[in-house]
Amino acid sequence: MHKDELLELHEQMVLIMEYFKDLEHVDDDLFEQYGEIDVTPDDVHMSKSEHKHAVFVLGNALANAMSEDEFSDAGRVGKRMKELAEDAERKL
Repeated sequence: MHKDELLELHEQMVLIMEYFKDLEHVDDDLFEQYGEIDVTPDDVHMSKSEHKHAVFVLGNALANAMSEDEFSDAGRVGKRMKELAEDAERKL
């Protein structure tokens, strides 16, 4: 994936996050880790690896927001996103 495509994906995922944040039943703490890494789609100067890490962290949070438990489809996606985020973080 090219960096511009990754930035577009990152931007779309942020829009989805904002939708979930507006829902009453979704815990805001789910997105805390994403906020701590301080990489937004607007940060075009950041490396592709940093955006990749942010996308995986955000993907994990979104999957957890949609999951019923760790064994649901979204729960399994969340677990895999967490693994990918950890791998991407090690490569930073």
